Amino acid sequence: MAETSWSAVRRPLDRFSEWRMRLRRRMVDSDRPALVALVLLAIAITIGGILNVDVVPQVAMLVPIFLATLWLGPRTLPWFVVFCLACVVVLLAAQPTISTRTISRVVITFGIAFLVMVTSFRRARLGVAGPRGESMFVDLRDRIANQGTIPALPSEWLVESATRSAGGTSFGGDFLVASRATDGSTVELIVVDVSGKGIEAGTRSLLLSGAFGGLASAVPPAEFLTAANEYLLRQDWDEGFASAVHLHLRLCTGEFELRKAGHPPAIWLHAGSGRWTTLDSDGPVLGLIPDTDFEVVTGTLMPGDALLMYTDGLVETSSRDIGSGIDKLAGLGQVLFAQGFEGSAQHLIDRLATGNDDGAVVMVHRRTLVGEA
Repeated sequence: MAETSWSAVRRPLDRFSEWRMRLRRRMVDSDRPALVALVLLAIAITIGGILNVDVVPQVAMLVPIFLATLWLGPRTLPWFVVFCLACVVVLLAAQPTISTRTISRVVITFGIAFLVMVTSFRRARLGVAGPRGESMFVDLRDRIANQGTIPALPSEWLVESATRSAGGTSFGGDFLVASRATDGSTVELIVVDVSGKGIEAGTRSLLLSGAFGGLASAVPPAEFLTAANEYLLRQDWDEGFASAVHLHLRLCTGEFELRKAGHPPAIWLHAGSGRWTTLDSDGPVLGLIPDTDFEVVTGTLMPGDALLMYTDGLVETSSRDIGSGIDKLAGLGQVLFAQGFEGSAQHLIDRLATGNDDGAVVMVHRRTLVGEA
């Protein structure tokens, strides 16, 4: 009786294991349907070229080769290209006469096939086909953007951010990390500028955005820059440094703590006086000096006040020093008191960012509620 019960239980388990192994093989052999279709297409082109060379020339074999670059992985692609070149040789042998134009077509086909194979060998390090690799990068880019998504905040607070990469690419060295405490009382906003710009800094920003996002919610605010500095030192990169500014904001009172590491100072726009001040503090860039401390600047954002955090791509250019750039940014910020701060982050980056360097800006505004007005 016990054996019968065990057999009844084990039979579905065996079926599940068999189904799982079959699914795994199907995932490994995901190129097989595309490969079969492309082989059939290459054979059809070969047969058509043998029957009527005027209708199907040798260069028609470039069609399955091109489709293979989209559908096949880097391990399968070279063998299929070799198969297509063998079909080209068959077509050439079937020619009654070989003209100079025919030889030119064959040479062009072999040249393009060679370039495809070289590209395939370079992609072999990644192990996926071109479109799949691109989709992976798009997913990573979206993950960076998600790290900088501003969490839901009380209606009293308006926080906006905007970034722009050098050269207009989707990857850059400037990014934002934003997180809110589980009890909703505080919010952490971190603006980071990784060494380099554009695509060169994109890979480092991909790694650091995830690491800094984890640190922001795992360590106390006073220890964040210290932990980030130790993390960068352990990476041992040739250009493994970054600047950052970290804002710890208490939402119920407006009290804040600001620390920076080799970063341009934040700008505090005072609604009461209409003036602005810079919040500067000592602290070296991240990833260069071990066991360092970061000075803290404290204050309280009153209703109507605003705080701007940004990277040097907004205030420093080849024709403008950083001091003049900060003055211009603060002047534009003061104009926003009359115009309103909605859409201000994108407005500032459109006015000040250039295509030669990455840029990022975060605007924190404490609204004046109707009852307080």
